[in-house]
Amino acid sequence: MNLDWGNLLTIGNLVNLLDILVVWFVIYELIVMLRGTKAIQLFRGVILILIVRFISAYLGLNTVSWLVDQVINWGVIAIIIVFQPEIRRGLEHLGRGSLFVRVRHENEAANKMIEGLDKAIQYMSKRRIGALMTIQRDTGLEDYIETGIDLDAELTGELLINIFIPNTPLHDGAVIIRDNRIAVAAAYLPLSESNLIPKELGTRHRAAVGISEVTDALTIVISEETGEVSITKNNELLRGLTQTDYLKFLRNELVNDEATDNNNVFLRALDWFDQRFRGGRR
Repeated sequence: MNLDWGNLLTIGNLVNLLDILVVWFVIYELIVMLRGTKAIQLFRGVILILIVRFISAYLGLNTVSWLVDQVINWGVIAIIIVFQPEIRRGLEHLGRGSLFVRVRHENEAANKMIEGLDKAIQYMSKRRIGALMTIQRDTGLEDYIETGIDLDAELTGELLINIFIPNTPLHDGAVIIRDNRIAVAAAYLPLSESNLIPKELGTRHRAAVGISEVTDALTIVISEETGEVSITKNNELLRGLTQTDYLKFLRNELVNDEATDNNNVFLRALDWFDQRFRGGRR
């Protein structure tokens, strides 16, 4: 059987394919955004309701179908009310200028955060002050943020140092960093049960590995016994990092250099265009 590619590759079919790909991309991004948060439970509930709706319609259960329809109709309004802050933040994010400007501001904030982390790490490592700092990335950490003490403070080296000074109210537990700010302190992270973790490492390292097993967060650990600096990511434990090592790692992970390079090229092209054409008319 020969396929007639001329009939398949029509404008209508390509538009339908693009339509399907866009829908799947939106669903995928929604799942990634909700993963690791309590909102994923709501998302599962919505899927369950839709499954019940299809089954009831297929079996001819009219009363059940009517009840589910009412739940769906009013549920949309309820979701908008419950998630109004998140929806507002998302719309504001879409409206914040151009992509290049956003990337530049995000990189500036990431570099400032890394400078604050470096200052705190150097101070605490030399004095063997134990610390546990987790940086949220794509996977939400809401369940763990709820276990901590709210701060929502600008990240500075001085504040991190004060948090982890021994025998202070906030020093025990983890600092969780979200959107380049300190969200909470004294948070509890899941402990890893892996037998691959060296026995000389304590609870902080097990918590750092544990959170890396279930999320894509980066976690920095400072050993109380040796002052050694370690980082966990994707169930990997990187130990004995020097200042050069962890700064390079953090910048590679948190700063979008490729986007910055593209931004610089774009700005240079605009400058050239302005000088070549607008300047020639003056």
